[in-house]
Parts: sequence; C-alpha cells; structure tokens
Amino acid sequence: MELFKSGNPALNEKVFQNAGVVSDGQVMTERGTLNKFFFMSLMIMASASFTWSAFSHGKAIGGWIIAGAIIGFILAMVIIFKKEWAGYVSPAYALAEGVFLGGISAVVNAAYVKNFPGIIPQAVLLTFGVVIAMFLLYRFGIIKVTQKFRSVVVSATLGIAIFYLVTWIVGMFGVQMPIVYSASPLSIGLSIFIVLIAALNLILDFDMIEQGVTMGAPKYMEWYAAFGLMVTIIWLYMEILRLLMKIASRR
Repeated sequence: MELFKSGNPALNEKVFQNAGVVSDGQVMTERGTLNKFFFMSLMIMASASFTWSAFSHGKAIGGWIIAGAIIGFILAMVIIFKKEWAGYVSPAYALAEGVFLGGISAVVNAAYVKNFPGIIPQAVLLTFGVVIAMFLLYRFGIIKVTQKFRSVVVSATLGIAIFYLVTWIVGMFGVQMPIVYSASPLSIGLSIFIVLIAALNLILDFDMIEQGVTMGAPKYMEWYAAFGLMVTIIWLYMEILRLLMKIASRR
C-alpha cells in the first residue's frame, strides 16, 4: 500500500500492516503515542544531563559517548525487528541516546563557546521550532502528504543515507570530503538541504502515526511510533547542530 510510505526506516508501510488490527479495544491512539513520546523525551533529557554534567566537572566522557551511540544503535535495531518489545526497549533506547547526545552537545559547546556562545540552546530551540512548525503545517493541511511528496522525500532520504555511508567508508581510508566537514558555502548549503529533508520526514512520520491510529493498530504500536518519531527528531537535531557548527567556523 503506497499510502504508508515513510522515509523513516522505523515507520514504513509494512510496520502497521504486519502489526495487524485488534478488536479488544486496546488500540493505538494519538494521545497515547504523544504521552509515550514525552516520556521518552524526559528519559533523553535525564541521561543527557548526566554526561553534560560529567563533562562540565572535567570528567572524561569519550567512553560514555561511544557506548551511548553503540547501545542506542543496537536497541534501535531490536525495536525495529521486534516492535512488540518497543514498550520495554524504547525507554532504554532513549536513555542511551541521551547519554550520547548530552556528551556530544557538551563537547561541541566547549569547542564553540568563544565564537558561538549558546550554540547548544540554539540548536535545541531550532529543533523544537522545526518540529512544531512541521506539525502545524501537517495538522492544518498546508503540506499535504501526496504520493509525489512521499516519493521525493523518501528518495532524498535514501540518497542522504547512501552519501553518509560512502563518506564513512572512504573516511576509513583517510579520504576526507570537504563538502561534508568544511564550512564552505557549498557545505553549508548541503547541510541546509539535509535539515530540510529531515524536517519533511517529520511530516511523513505524523502521517504514519495518524494512519496507524485509523487502522486500529495494536496498543504497543504507540511505543513503536513514538520511537520512530524520536529517531527523526534526533537526526534533525544532529543536522541542525552540524549546520550551526559550520556557520560558527566562518566567524
């Protein structure tokens, strides 16, 4: 069914189809999904404050950052392939990602404190601003999720994923790609484009959640949908932070 296409690998057309439809009254709701998303957000903020505070007190957090990234990735894979476990694994995923995000944010904040004070609060505010804006654009039908819209966003997202994969592979052989890491106008333009695609993925995620509710997906899909939305928002935050870092480097 083309209706359920999303650029987010955690929220695609097969997810709700495979979950099936239940008839015992325990079905997915928008409010339930939102509540679980807010709970995961609290988990992220709590664990992020741990690594942020540790760094501010002069403690080494490199190991925590790596561990958070690896554990978060593993737990994400578990949730994607065992979505019935989402209610148990998603909070742990949020905690791991919070450790990673808090550590990365603390390091970036220290590195740019002189030429771009407040870079992290600005990245956070911009992320939330984009999420709210995308939600309003979707809710009021200003951006409609058509098949052409889905195709463009999904194709662009796949292209970005392949580009990052190639960049990572060639980087292991000592080849650096200036368009990714430099602060040139072209590199900044690329970051703006990626931020835009990440933002448009939110529209697809909102649509997927609404369709899951309409289909009467099982209750545990609230956790899964909240997890999928969180994945997109984390990606959006990291891309906005990367963009601000490039802008700061030109000052």
